[in-house]
Amino acid sequence: MKILLVIPKYESTKKPVYEYFFPIGLGYILAVIKKFGYEVDCINLNHYYGEIRKILSKKLSTKKYDVVCSGHMGVGYSMIEKIINVVKEHPSKPKVIIGGALITSEPELMTQNLNYDFGVIGEGELTIVDLLKCLKNNGNPADIKGICFKDSNKKIIITPKREVIKDLDSIPFPDFQNMGIKEQLGKVSSGHALFNYFDYPRSYQILGSRGCPFNCTFCYHILGESSYRQRSIKNLIEEIKYAINHYKINHFSLNDDMFAFDKKRLSEFCGEIKKIIEQLSWELKWDYQMAVTHVDEKTLKLLKDSGCHYIGFGFESYSPQVLRSMRKPITPEMIDNAIKLSFKLKMPVVANFIFGDVAETKETANETLNYWKSNCQGQVKLFFIHPYPGSKIFHHCIKKGIIKDKLNYIKNKIHHTNILNMTDSMSDEEFKWLIDQVWKNTIKYSCYVSPIEIHQNKNFKERIDARVKCPFCECIFTYKNLYYQNRYLYNSRVICRNKDCNMLFFIASKPYILTIKYYRQFDFLRKNFLLLKDKILKMRV
Repeated sequence: MKILLVIPKYESTKKPVYEYFFPIGLGYILAVIKKFGYEVDCINLNHYYGEIRKILSKKLSTKKYDVVCSGHMGVGYSMIEKIINVVKEHPSKPKVIIGGALITSEPELMTQNLNYDFGVIGEGELTIVDLLKCLKNNGNPADIKGICFKDSNKKIIITPKREVIKDLDSIPFPDFQNMGIKEQLGKVSSGHALFNYFDYPRSYQILGSRGCPFNCTFCYHILGESSYRQRSIKNLIEEIKYAINHYKINHFSLNDDMFAFDKKRLSEFCGEIKKIIEQLSWELKWDYQMAVTHVDEKTLKLLKDSGCHYIGFGFESYSPQVLRSMRKPITPEMIDNAIKLSFKLKMPVVANFIFGDVAETKETANETLNYWKSNCQGQVKLFFIHPYPGSKIFHHCIKKGIIKDKLNYIKNKIHHTNILNMTDSMSDEEFKWLIDQVWKNTIKYSCYVSPIEIHQNKNFKERIDARVKCPFCECIFTYKNLYYQNRYLYNSRVICRNKDCNMLFFIASKPYILTIKYYRQFDFLRKNFLLLKDKILKMRV
């Protein structure tokens, strides 16, 4: 069997795209297909110039592929639909297998409306191997656990759920090399993942665990709801060493919110990372998502000492009422502790407060806003909850009629600028007030700095080098390789490179800052800032 794995494009543009995180799930799928001896090619659409239809059709014409596999790490309905349609229209007529969060969260809806042959639900490593073997031997797909498809009578079949993979160490490391990671690492801007810590970052994504012990109402379960499982420290360290040796990375992101729960495990990992750093001839940094339930001074010091550059927190709300409604197992006191300890230890605070939960009111929103204004120094971002397919709040929106057409919402309205009033008690007028308050205070309390001087980057056409004074410590640094699409309206979020500061601020053009200034003063611009902001975002990264 000849198999083609298609990496979808993550931006709607004909130009090559490099500012994206490598899809770990597809990397694992590619690795496991190769492990079981199948002949597999890969095409990463992000790295090509031109129309997707022409690029993919040309690739399909190079040889007779029996199967085409793809999937999306986000929603990406339109992109997946485009890939499927191109494959189906090609005269070679390969089978199409699609995986990812969208199939997992809405298998029946997707099977009804997307023209794939088989959808993979949840973890795909074992499922894809069984499915390929079945197709090769002309077996019965209904015998394969964890898939969805239409039978010969166009009836939708969803097979029984597959058991989770208990031993994560048994899975081969994701095969990013054949997906084009070396090309991507050489071309990303300094803002890719690191808030400009490195001028030329080489960043690698690594999964430390799968599943989640919690069930927050807004969470988008990429693998579906499943039990929490961890990889061994030995296995994690082996993959990090592999990435260092093969890709010359200088940064990695460890995706495992619960890593600090086991202090002994965390200490062992940090110790191994320190050993690696000591042997390297270049600097290595990493970041980590951490639950505020596990924050204490000793743990933060341990992380920082082992090269952890910043920690991502999920604060969500400062209202106990909203946190309970979200099923978020944290308290305002834990959030306050995390912020104060991070500031004390000069650890950048990368976190969000998100508004619009079912239980949100003007009073609960003000609890969060007032705390944020008094304590966060513009370091924590403000935004709104989005009802992603499969989440509890998505089902709430369906039940209440807030989302009237699931497919239309997923296809056309799931973008972040479409903010829905999902609350039980806020009127639309009150919710508009909340939207205005979030944007108004985001602009008012965030720090924007215009460069002292800028120069065209020597290596990349659409990049600049900017000399900037930090608005907090007033130290001056040059940030190189900043991405910009429009010289007059750009901004980039960075971390101060003074290790005794490490505060977040924005490097922005003077016209952009002028727009912000007017926003603060005029009601007309405040009321229309969502539209203006969307236009500005399209002119920058």
